[in-house]
Amino acid sequence: MDIARTPATPDGNPEMADAAVEPHAPALIRREDYAPFPWRVAATHLDFDLGLEKTRVEARLTLERNPEAERSPTIRLNGEGIRPLEVRCDGASTSSHTMEGDDLIVTLPGDAHELTLVTEIDPAANSQLMGLFASNGMLCTQCEAEGFRRITFFPDRPDVLSVYTVRMRAPKAEFPVLLANGNCTAEGDDGDHHWAEWHDPWPKPSYLFALVAGDLVARSDSFTTMGGRKVALNIFVRDGDLDRTEHAMESLKRAMAWDEQTFGREYDLDIYNIVAVSDFNMGAMENKGLNVFNTKYVLADIDTATDGDFDAVEGVIAHEYFHNWSGNRVTCRDWFQLSLKEGFTVLRDQLFSQDMGSAPVKRIGDVRVLRSVQFPEDSGPLAHPIRPDSYQEISNFYTATIYNKGAEVIRMMRSMAGEEAFRKGCDLYFERHDGEAATCEDFVTAIEDGAGLDLERFRLWYSQAGTPRVTVALAHEGETATLTLSQEVPPTPGQPDKQPMPIPLRIALFDRDSGTHSGEQLVVLNEASETLRFEGFAAPPVLSVNRGFSAPVRIEREIARDELTFLAASDDDPFARYEAMQDLVVGHLGDVVAGGLAAEEREAGRDAIRTALGAVLADDRIDDQMRGELMMLPGETYLMEQALVADPGAIHNARETLKTWLGRELGEELAGLHERASRAPGTLDPAAQGARKVKTLALTYLAAADPRRASQMAAAQYDGATTMTDRQGALMVLAGLETADRTAKLLDFYNRYRSNDLVIDKWFALQASSLHPQAIEHVKSLRNHGDFTLRNPNRARSLYMAFAGNPQAFHAASGEGYRLIADLILELDPINSQTAARFVPALGRWRRIEPGRAALMRGELERIAGASQLSRDTFEQVSRSLG
Repeated sequence: MDIARTPATPDGNPEMADAAVEPHAPALIRREDYAPFPWRVAATHLDFDLGLEKTRVEARLTLERNPEAERSPTIRLNGEGIRPLEVRCDGASTSSHTMEGDDLIVTLPGDAHELTLVTEIDPAANSQLMGLFASNGMLCTQCEAEGFRRITFFPDRPDVLSVYTVRMRAPKAEFPVLLANGNCTAEGDDGDHHWAEWHDPWPKPSYLFALVAGDLVARSDSFTTMGGRKVALNIFVRDGDLDRTEHAMESLKRAMAWDEQTFGREYDLDIYNIVAVSDFNMGAMENKGLNVFNTKYVLADIDTATDGDFDAVEGVIAHEYFHNWSGNRVTCRDWFQLSLKEGFTVLRDQLFSQDMGSAPVKRIGDVRVLRSVQFPEDSGPLAHPIRPDSYQEISNFYTATIYNKGAEVIRMMRSMAGEEAFRKGCDLYFERHDGEAATCEDFVTAIEDGAGLDLERFRLWYSQAGTPRVTVALAHEGETATLTLSQEVPPTPGQPDKQPMPIPLRIALFDRDSGTHSGEQLVVLNEASETLRFEGFAAPPVLSVNRGFSAPVRIEREIARDELTFLAASDDDPFARYEAMQDLVVGHLGDVVAGGLAAEEREAGRDAIRTALGAVLADDRIDDQMRGELMMLPGETYLMEQALVADPGAIHNARETLKTWLGRELGEELAGLHERASRAPGTLDPAAQGARKVKTLALTYLAAADPRRASQMAAAQYDGATTMTDRQGALMVLAGLETADRTAKLLDFYNRYRSNDLVIDKWFALQASSLHPQAIEHVKSLRNHGDFTLRNPNRARSLYMAFAGNPQAFHAASGEGYRLIADLILELDPINSQTAARFVPALGRWRRIEPGRAALMRGELERIAGASQLSRDTFEQVSRSLG
């Protein structure tokens, strides 16, 4: 499953109480308490009589005792908000059952039984969007992590694998398309109704079950696997959206070919279906053979989708396809092992995207996400290992730590093993555990055995939370360069003391005069501190460290400004060059915010940044995509992470002052870049995409330095735009200005795209994330706009998540931004608790903020905690954030 990449109700059932429980601590689930389930479900037959407001479900489970588990005279079947209408054992009605909370307990005296259960649900009233729900007249499911129990009673845990056969009956006019997992084995008409039967031959857990019924059209194609199987490919969408599915289909075919070539993984069914749904909590879901997607990650054309949207569609399509092996054929034993499938699959989709486009730019983008989302998580109250020890609500652990840090941990194994040996380890993993529910330990052991690595101490990465800090010191004497590396893993909640972990660092030592080095090396820091010596340096070399971001750590070192300037201009590793640019800016802004900086020192810091940025603008050896990365100033969230106690207002002012100064100093160069980039065609080739990227970045500097001139340039860019990237980029700049062009273009954008929900999401987000001094008032006004609704997660995120990620507005000294998000959480929680809970971490960072704002943030968390009714999701997030 892909969490909504922007890197995330009372239900309709009469007794659905999940969204309205008393605020007491939910039960704590511990990894150490895992035990195999007493029963196996050899086969599951599901019969659906579908309707928007009334769906009847008959489930027939073929049960047999699990010889590897403790014997039990009963079976516990999980349910949530449902009640059994009938319970039959071996064909006969039975009264040997009882309800325990939401769960159904059935007494089973023998070793094998057929259990039949009948339930009835109301999909139209299911605003939680978990289980079976309605979306604009269609029916669809979302069962990960624990949504299947909202459909029927079942041992709803990932280690219970079953072979599913699904029969659906529905009114033909209302639901002409009937889809489920696997292959369609039969279909027919029944008067005004029709039916279809689907069978999935591969055993799977209940969280991978999927069903879709609706009035849909399909883009169809095919793919022939390396083994000769011809696979029918379909992308189902609503009528009118078909012309925006070509990119998704081509991305799917590229992903299928890449997985065969890179990992040797071949698709294993006769059909692969994707369905785009407008109401969806996540980005997409990898259900076996029937992927359900948020429309945001399927629909794209040049007029309505940005270059970033095209990349996201390709990445998410690939991610869910890759899950067919890393998640479906080999699944998780329990939810503590979530990173087994998600971390591995994120790495796979990252490697795929690197191969499809610019590898350096993709790597920088992935690290930027890690630092802006996961690093704060790792240093805050919600910190947890990539394999957690406990949880209260599993939906809260679909986090950047599980996904993004999980991917970095596996990438480190790949770096230490080498690509060929890592592939051997992956092959061994799939061979050993195909058709099983596995653990993170199983994966590490397979890499260890296949690659010939000793990963005993490396396993600490799975059990210890926190981002390691690596202190780097380089000394020089005679012809010897001495590198001292030290590491510290900071305390996190529940883990005050940490052990040193193996940290692979790619390094190079540059000769300052020639600007070259004798080769890159991989060094692995295993202990708390280690010293390495390098001979043959008559003059002190310049160290390039953690090249390619070889380890997810914070590098701390004293480095001269001239050395950073050298690396920013000369390092041959694109990430290291980017990092040097970032470090130049971070160091300067840190000094400015701290105060006490002499005028000449301030000028020297600014001049170094201007020199480096000027070199980037003039360097014809790099393409515009990379140029764009080097032009970006560090974000305010990242800058706040560098301070022990952050003052958001001071950081914002310092960053904007620097941006204004650079815009003035390099104004002509930036205007020239904008003019040159404006001549690029409106195509999707890398050069044109790079030109669009630097064009808008140039505008952001010019807008800070000369708002009137930039407004005119942005308006002209908007009017002449032939792509959404150019139009949105211009509108983003205008949204932060107080000009007539701002008002006119925002109105034009809305009127132009008012029938396109995904583009109107952009319209909301641009205003909520803008630098405009009245951004808070704009958000309040947009909350009452006729197109705004809290019932659609995309729309709620477009306004409020964009606002929560806008530091200058969210951290307003008055605390009004905090109140806005707290009010949202309280209003949204009864409607869609998963989406509501994802807003809590924005307030949970209060410990890292200066005392005045920290008190206001904590006060809003306490107000939420004091509400009379909170979901499990939100309760856990708030209580952990308060500590």
